[in-house]
Amino acid sequence: MFPVFFDLANAAILHSLLRFMFCKALQFTTMNQIKTPCIGICSTTSFGDKICRGCKRFNFEVINWNTYTEQEKLAVFSRIDLLTEQILRNKFRIFDVGKLQDVMQDFRFFYHPELSPFCWLHGLLQKYSYRINSLNEIGVELAPEFKNKSVDEVMLIINEDLHLLSEAHFQRYFQR
Repeated sequence: MFPVFFDLANAAILHSLLRFMFCKALQFTTMNQIKTPCIGICSTTSFGDKICRGCKRFNFEVINWNTYTEQEKLAVFSRIDLLTEQILRNKFRIFDVGKLQDVMQDFRFFYHPELSPFCWLHGLLQKYSYRINSLNEIGVELAPEFKNKSVDEVMLIINEDLHLLSEAHFQRYFQR
């Protein structure tokens, strides 16, 4: 459990976070029908995990997805996008978004154009890192402090961080 100290700095961060999520939600309204964030490696239905190792949705979100309203789906996407971008931005630099999109199209990997390219990158590396010879070919490089690690090692760190943040979010907002 993370200690929470509420002061002006935390209030400013919370305000920025809420404003960012609102802006992201407005961007999502351009989608005709919101598709699932599933990337085809579900651990909630396969292993009974509380948080999916693939798409980072909570188990109840995976189970109830088809009953959700568009607004509920937007809220889920906003949370996943925000947490993913927050973690990946410190570990990768995307220098050519067009290359990244081309590779995803070549791999027939569905992505929402309204989401952060860091969210796309996470899904792509989760599912297809074995098909990528070098990050350069997808328009991406590791941040300087991670250049001495393999992509698999960085993905392990990322997924641990995402799981911790998702778990904290779940405990704060859904566990009573």
